[in-house]
Amino acid sequence: MPLRAALAALLVLLAAGAQAAPRAPKPAAEPAAEPAAEADPSPALLRRIAALALRQVDFGAVSLLPVRFAGSRIAGPIAEGGGVIYCVSGRMYGRTFGKPERPRVALRYDNDRLTVLDDDEVCTGHRTRPFPELDALGNKP
Repeated sequence: MPLRAALAALLVLLAAGAQAAPRAPKPAAEPAAEPAAEADPSPALLRRIAALALRQVDFGAVSLLPVRFAGSRIAGPIAEGGGVIYCVSGRMYGRTFGKPERPRVALRYDNDRLTVLDDDEVCTGHRTRPFPELDALGNKP
């Protein structure tokens, strides 16, 4: 019996010691590295995006009537296939009398080049934010 009591006391001491011993720190959960696509675009890139959008026919590039923009929006950056996609939309007044046109364009930014995408379906469902750069650049006299 004394052997059992000694063994039980030893187990109690080991359990208490294990709880009191300092624990190895858990590796800190590293924040998920944000892809480059999630960073906000620079002001220079936003101006380039606005300039390229305004060169599109849908945005009045070849309009004989002067147009003006209000409530322009941009979605993105959206990571897609190694590049980043930006979606630009706006309300354009001037070519029609009455309600505004709503042009949209999808642009791919890859290797410091902006190209226009034919399909703007990639823009569906993404959160947009105001794009005053397009309004300011498009409304110059």
